Amino acid sequence: MKKIILGFALLVILQNTCGQTKVIAHRGYWDCNGSAKNSLVALHKAHEQRVYGSEFDVWLTADGVAVINHDDTIQSRVIETATYEQIRDARLINGEILPTLEQFLIHGKACMPTQLIVEIKPHKTAENEKRAVSTVVNLIKQHGLEARVEYISFSMNICRELLLADSLAKVAYLAGDVPPAELKKAGLTGLDYHHQVLKDHPDWIVQARKLGLTTNVWTVNKAEDMEFFVGAGVDYITTDKPLLMMKILKNKKVKK
Repeated sequence: MKKIILGFALLVILQNTCGQTKVIAHRGYWDCNGSAKNSLVALHKAHEQRVYGSEFDVWLTADGVAVINHDDTIQSRVIETATYEQIRDARLINGEILPTLEQFLIHGKACMPTQLIVEIKPHKTAENEKRAVSTVVNLIKQHGLEARVEYISFSMNICRELLLADSLAKVAYLAGDVPPAELKKAGLTGLDYHHQVLKDHPDWIVQARKLGLTTNVWTVNKAEDMEFFVGAGVDYITTDKPLLMMKILKNKKVKK
């Protein structure tokens, strides 16, 4: 009971002090005709809906090509141990060929001002994670997109490598097992935790704000959860249902 009362009190405080929550399309806007998760079409469709950002997942092949895919395998091949030649013809469910990060960045330039939320997936070794970070950061710098990119990862090692590669990068941690003060001490700029983690620890939203960390919550697909976290004052909500999320935000704005 004390936890519920504390959580409610914190939400009331945050409702009175926070700005508008922003929407991030999880793996792009894929829940529509002609689209697919982590596809170029999903990136463009997210941009068309005027969401704040479009999230996508990055792996590095054995020969150093960064590709976009959620799972660590595609067509029964482990991406991290496959060459790009071995997987380059793999197709997504909408018929699109497996995109590379470079293709995503080129298309991302045309999707101004949509932020590109780059999740670098945990790799098998620390050395492979370092290679992945170096490849991703260098590509983003080559395309002049540093200001349009925000990084997330479940790997704390990747988060640290990102900060070493670009001290000005926005980097948030995903795993949900580190309190805000430790993230701040590590030099990260935000937390990006599963909705149940932040429901169990509503005080972390308050702590993060006091420390100057951004707060993102994933993957929020139910209207009641969206309402809860908008009320909690999180900075970003990552969702598979961006249109529903934006409708809720619009209705709240009209009521004000």
